[in-house]
Amino acid sequence: MANKTLLVAQREYLENVRTKTFWLGIFIVPVLLAGVVGVSVLLEKLKEVQRYSVVDLGGGDLLARAEREFRSADAKAMWRLAAKMQDDPQMQDLRDKAGPTTAGEPSADQLKAVLDWVGRQDAKDLARLGELGASRRYEYVSTQQLGIAATDPQEVQRELGQRVHKGELFAYFVLGADPANTVDDFRYVSNNFTDVGLRTSYESALTRVVQKDRIKAADIAPKVAAHIQEQVVCKPLQADSKGGTADVKKENVVDQWAPVGFVYFLWMAILGVASMLLTNTVEEKSNRIIEVLLSSVSPTQLMQGKIWGIAATGMTMVLVWVVFALAAGWTVPTLLGVSGGSAIMAVFMTLQNGGYLLSFAFYFLSGYLLYAAVLVAIGAACNTLKEAQNLTQPVMMALMIPLLSMVFIGQEPNGTVAKILSWIPFFTPFTMMNRAGGPPATWEYIGTSVLLLATIWLTMRAAGKVFRVGVLMTGNPPKLREILSWLRQS
Repeated sequence: MANKTLLVAQREYLENVRTKTFWLGIFIVPVLLAGVVGVSVLLEKLKEVQRYSVVDLGGGDLLARAEREFRSADAKAMWRLAAKMQDDPQMQDLRDKAGPTTAGEPSADQLKAVLDWVGRQDAKDLARLGELGASRRYEYVSTQQLGIAATDPQEVQRELGQRVHKGELFAYFVLGADPANTVDDFRYVSNNFTDVGLRTSYESALTRVVQKDRIKAADIAPKVAAHIQEQVVCKPLQADSKGGTADVKKENVVDQWAPVGFVYFLWMAILGVASMLLTNTVEEKSNRIIEVLLSSVSPTQLMQGKIWGIAATGMTMVLVWVVFALAAGWTVPTLLGVSGGSAIMAVFMTLQNGGYLLSFAFYFLSGYLLYAAVLVAIGAACNTLKEAQNLTQPVMMALMIPLLSMVFIGQEPNGTVAKILSWIPFFTPFTMMNRAGGPPATWEYIGTSVLLLATIWLTMRAAGKVFRVGVLMTGNPPKLREILSWLRQS
């Protein structure tokens, strides 16, 4: 019996893996993911520099100070780059202007020199320096550079508005006449309502400058002002088993959210492979191929062989995905030039987590066997794919629950809802995978796994009874009452 089951499984497996469409379907997932990452990086590099202008109604030096504040982070980053890139000609020019660079913070005069140097560079020339932000993405253009000769503020704003409308400018700012007392007349004019990066960044710089002016006008000592304005930041720490604490790193945060991504791929894999089994069963029944096969094997051997054959097909697919994930974890961070502490590096380090990969493999196989038993029984009872689709709707609805709740469970991996869903066998593979970042207690892993395996065994037995009777039936599809009567047969 075992030999015949194995032969059927071998037939099902080879029938799938020998086709070009199977391998195309496997490789298209990592290729699409790589494409998404690659295109995102490429599009970020291809993003056009946003040109903006500023009208200062106050007529003072608010504009100049706001620009320095806006680009101060870039100036410090450029200072650090100049210290590291000793052989770069562009950095040598910066050192000539600002003086010898060091790994420390620049002085006020040096910072001003760096800012002046950055301001003279073309934004596109700065694009190759990945550490820059505002100076790489935003370019300030004065009204003189735009050829606007008007001096009346309203006329200047009208001409700037025309430039924005024509697309020559991304936006322009209007700085209020009396920022020491009110900021009600500050304005931002643009026709792009989706990209608010320039607006929020420039507003933050203006806020800091205006606050400094008001503090000075109120004759408050800088140290006192800094003390009053100091923000309360609760440093995140994680507790260990001994009651101690440790710093929370980016990889710790990513590691706890990683199961959500694994659940989504688990859902895709189980649904895709189990649906493959359903389609295969219905097609072979409608083409009368099953009748030929049943002349050599029993219904139980045929069903189990089909299930295990498609399971091997699915495991091949998962194995290829795991290989791609490991390869991506080793190569992509280097190709993208990301540092060890970056979020991208943390994501790819998570892909190398052996515990997650083993959990994914176990829950894929167990989840597939459970849903495969249900779907193969449905396939045996139906004569066409249309009939099967109607009967699988309850199964699809059940599969939507772990998908819709995966973010919620990721936030509360050891909450009441997560624990309840973990003990419902049809949700166990997804929920326990989702809770892996918690992680659950060891006894929960053991208990839910035992219950899941017992449910798989019972479902397989029930599916075998339905398969034995339904696989040779033709004509109108059986009603639910008839299918339930088959389950009561010995």
